[in-house]
Amino acid sequence: MRDPIQFARTFGLSDAPDSARDWAPLCLMDLVGVAAGGAQTRLSQIIRDHAAAVMPGAQPMVFDGRRVSPLGQALALGMTIDALDGHDGFNPAKGHIGCGLLAGLVALWPEVAEPNPDAFLEAFILGYELGGRLALTLHQSVSDYHTSGAWIAVAVALVGARLLGLDDDATAHAAGIAEYHGPRSQMMRCIDHPTMVKDGSGWGAMTGVSAVLLARSGFTGAPALTLSGPPWHDLGTRWIITEQYFKPYPVCRWAQSPVEAALDLRRAHNLVSTDVARVEIESFHEATRLAVNDPKTTEEAQYSTSFPTAVALVKGDVSAADIADGALDDPEVRRLSEAMTMGEDAEANDAFPRRRLGKVRLFLTDGRILESPHVIPKWDPEMPATAAELRGKFEALVTDAGGPGRLAELDRALGRLPSEGPKPLIAALGQPL
Repeated sequence: MRDPIQFARTFGLSDAPDSARDWAPLCLMDLVGVAAGGAQTRLSQIIRDHAAAVMPGAQPMVFDGRRVSPLGQALALGMTIDALDGHDGFNPAKGHIGCGLLAGLVALWPEVAEPNPDAFLEAFILGYELGGRLALTLHQSVSDYHTSGAWIAVAVALVGARLLGLDDDATAHAAGIAEYHGPRSQMMRCIDHPTMVKDGSGWGAMTGVSAVLLARSGFTGAPALTLSGPPWHDLGTRWIITEQYFKPYPVCRWAQSPVEAALDLRRAHNLVSTDVARVEIESFHEATRLAVNDPKTTEEAQYSTSFPTAVALVKGDVSAADIADGALDDPEVRRLSEAMTMGEDAEANDAFPRRRLGKVRLFLTDGRILESPHVIPKWDPEMPATAAELRGKFEALVTDAGGPGRLAELDRALGRLPSEGPKPLIAALGQPL
């Protein structure tokens, strides 16, 4: 097994296959787009106000411009991306690597003494490889299902230690500090009670950044236990960044197979929503826990299975505008959402978490019953999104949030990344929407 700390310190772009190097810019583009969408939420406004008030510093806060510390940047950006549940994820991890990783990298970049143009993309790819394995190791070692923040804290600490030039000993301490202080938040509590705490990614990113800065100053930490175990045996041969799913709809991934199944039936039978009297959904246990069918906030709408499925049947799509705070009172959507029942399916339970299966049964007003087969969400790794599809998603989110001028600016900055590094991108991100 390759030593994770040595791998973190010595990895270079040439060590990654073409597939990983090609996939990284798409992951980055998608995260930037979701951050722009997330910045429109009340959650993001609250956390940005909080960071500006209690964590002042020198960095322009992403999509805000007020000056914050590295910790404030990591917290605000991680929670802003997480505020719109449209970012990429890794099925076996039951969580999201890129969200907290990007927040940590943006926060730490001003601390890098002599960056080379490849340093940011190297750290970005590396973070996916470390983060995915940290997640799997944590899930295998404890019974509670912890949020992404619990393990992304350690990934941020490791890539941050690399960027800041920490030696092996200090890097190990950074990982240990991050693991010890990382938010071991219990994911199913937020599933059962959807609120703004969400997946813990912002807090995890902030913890990882703090751990790096502490270790650089000589602060010590207990050894990180998640840096060993079976998930690490294929480090450097399996490339987790190429196994990410992307989200066509800004809601929990667990809800997206029923959404897709409902859309399939709607298209195949040329239905309109008023043709549907009621709906039954069968999926895995965790998806049935997304049980808010009358959401009052966007957090409740994003962590619901019935509501986005109802939106899909009414509108033929699920957009960020459809699940925003001000768009939850559509009477036809609410009728269908409240007319849905959910049950567990044995095959879906057996497949989770590697595959997210769901099926839908529509009871029509004319007496017919239409049933879908098991469906997996769109843009899963086995049916990946195309670059054009991800580009379309990015353009829609950024244009809606900041207009065509901001889209052109961010597009240019992303295009300059391979030759100039992230400086143009971070400068563009620091401008208010």
